[in-house]
Amino acid sequence: MSDKTCRENPMKGVPLDINFTTFIYSLSSSAMVTLGEAADPTTGKVEFHPQMAKHTIDVLGMLKEKFDNGLDEDERKLLCDIVYNLRMTYVNKNK
Repeated sequence: MSDKTCRENPMKGVPLDINFTTFIYSLSSSAMVTLGEAADPTTGKVEFHPQMAKHTIDVLGMLKEKFDNGLDEDERKLLCDIVYNLRMTYVNKNK
């Protein structure tokens, strides 16, 4: 889904250091921390948080399913509206 499918991107030109690969690696890293396989970067502690780990793994699984099967029209519109509204809020707060 491109921004042209939704509304104009109010954050166009704002440098973003994220792409799909970095996003997936970020979720993967979060899962490893919550699984107790890596230290939490904010605390330095290694702790197992089963509910948080399951949530992150489920998010990754849901993303995989959506990429395999696609979004339905309601999901596409919801995502489009949420992204637009969040971008507008961000832009308005950074004036």
